[in-house]
Amino acid sequence: NLLLTCIPLKRMYRVFMTETCEKTYMQCDHREQIWIDKVKEKLKQNISGKILQVPWLYEKKFESKRLYFIVDLFSQRILLVDFSHKKHQQIIIDEIINQKHLEYLRTKAKLL
Repeated sequence: NLLLTCIPLKRMYRVFMTETCEKTYMQCDHREQIWIDKVKEKLKQNISGKILQVPWLYEKKFESKRLYFIVDLFSQRILLVDFSHKKHQQIIIDEIINQKHLEYLRTKAKLL
């Protein structure tokens, strides 16, 4: 008898960052930069975070700030869009949805 074992394929996501997010990252303190770098590495292996309003928009929380990102399951890409205080959350969410960052991710994202 032949025993077949199914080995699940591990998805590797590519992580990109908008210019706005890159500028914000450069202005962050060292602790925040380390946290963002760790999040990027973890997201390459596994999508995690809180889903916001639409199924492709997520956030991860760091103290009083949020890292906003979108996920394109089809192309296996993640775009880090912004990192800011929770009080700006609705403005950022509206901006992300209105600017159609998902389309940006599919076409022009810069690989980290």
